[in-house]
Amino acid sequence: MKTDIEIAQEAELWHIGKVAEAAGLSEDEIEYYGKYKAKIDLAVMRRERADGKLILVTAITPTPAGEGKTTTTIGLADGLKRIGKSVVVALREPSLGPVFGVKGGAAGGGYAQVVPMEEINLHFTGDFHAIGAANNLLAAMLDNHIFQGNALGIDKDKITWKRCVDMNDRQLRYIEDGLGGGKNGVPRKDGYDITVASEIMAVLCLATSLSDLKARLARIIVGYTFDGKPVTAGDLKAAGAMAALLKDALKPNLVQTLEHTPAIVHGGPFANIAHGCNSVIATRTALKLGDYVVTEAGFGADLGAEKFLDIKCRIAGLRPSAVVVVATVRALKMHGELPKNALAEENLEALRAGLPNLLRHVRNMKEVYGLPAVVAVNRFPTDTDAEIALVMDACKALGVNVVLSTVWAEGGKGGEELAREVVRLCENRSAFRYCYDEKLPIKEKIRAIVTKVYGGKDVAYTPEAEAQIAQLEALGFADTPVCMAKTQYSFSDDATRLGAPEGFTVTVRAVKVSAGAGFVVALTGNILTMPGLPPVPAAERIDVDENGKITGLF
Repeated sequence: MKTDIEIAQEAELWHIGKVAEAAGLSEDEIEYYGKYKAKIDLAVMRRERADGKLILVTAITPTPAGEGKTTTTIGLADGLKRIGKSVVVALREPSLGPVFGVKGGAAGGGYAQVVPMEEINLHFTGDFHAIGAANNLLAAMLDNHIFQGNALGIDKDKITWKRCVDMNDRQLRYIEDGLGGGKNGVPRKDGYDITVASEIMAVLCLATSLSDLKARLARIIVGYTFDGKPVTAGDLKAAGAMAALLKDALKPNLVQTLEHTPAIVHGGPFANIAHGCNSVIATRTALKLGDYVVTEAGFGADLGAEKFLDIKCRIAGLRPSAVVVVATVRALKMHGELPKNALAEENLEALRAGLPNLLRHVRNMKEVYGLPAVVAVNRFPTDTDAEIALVMDACKALGVNVVLSTVWAEGGKGGEELAREVVRLCENRSAFRYCYDEKLPIKEKIRAIVTKVYGGKDVAYTPEAEAQIAQLEALGFADTPVCMAKTQYSFSDDATRLGAPEGFTVTVRAVKVSAGAGFVVALTGNILTMPGLPPVPAAERIDVDENGKITGLF
């Protein structure tokens, strides 16, 4: 059986100019980055043309068995193209941290991939490097301001801004810098985030223009003065230089699927820390190019889809037409507490025990958000007819169809049935609504997410979180969406509680504001903004030969 990278390397790619032409882009609207990548001019998203239909692909709560959300997103787009629809797929860019760690890249798999996959998964067009540079420029200007006399009166013990690097490096979580005395800086405690956890990533992905980007950058809060007043990037006069570093990164990237469907890959905030979606600019651009736009949101629907709908759609004025919830029988059996080494055996009891996880996600899409949904089951050879029938019957009770997907093995051909169901769902205008009114107090918004989406009973707050909420509301940040930082492995804040737990209390340990992005972040559990590498990193398997051919990436 061929690996993902072997399939990608054997594919015959179109020159990106041909892909652009097929998408309706002129030579003046693209900027080449080699033969197979290009940047798209920002003016495209302002075309006088009706927007296409927006389809969100989300999934059940992730397990080690895998769900295949990105693969399904790409395969669905190829399936829509095969049935004669004008379609563009919009995805996030992969972070180097997961590529070299455990999770791997984010270019799909099998015969449903975006290409050139090696370049997309590694440096791509340099967007993440630009974000890291802008983040670290702000950090340097902040520390330099303090060193040069601290005219703003910044309390170095109340600095909230961290440096970043796009790599899993636990050694950098907590550091002390400015050591050495004299001209070597002001000693203080500091730390690093991974680049995808930087607020600048969230800012870039929610900005709608260069001027909006600059305004959002200026609003970023980097710390507080000795008398408790927030200090912003604008106060440090850093926003202009940061925007200059990001001006090209703001443009969305055009690539293609293995079947030459236009694909826009841009931005990549983590979904368990930030809002987990590709950029607003990418989505708006795609909506001007295709009659159907297929996009995804990170992790399970309780994280990625909730944030896509309550944060991105609210801020950008987007209205989805349909939702695809991806599941596998294997993963559902894991939610039924079947060990990974027993997943190949038929086990209706374990599947029945795990099904509530899928049903809660589907019910949330239909009843909380008012969106029509379909369940896409990635079928494995070990799945039995009885197991598939059990999933279909359970979803039918909710009025939702189940479609078997074989896009990993068959590409767009294996996504045609799913494509037809999605087109059917898009025929009527959805009754889309948000989970909460953003004018509610911060605590009420958090409670709405916990009780309506997670299925929890209550929310508890540490004294630190209580004080932070009071401070943020006093500073005028009450009327913003809430971004929950929570484990991706459970509806609750306890990663060990699989399935669809009920009656639990979520504990919020800290609350901070991402003023540039425009949301408040509620941190629960032990969420890390700088991951670490596993005992055997994926990086150990990656190599390149004398001809530049990369191996071991997948």
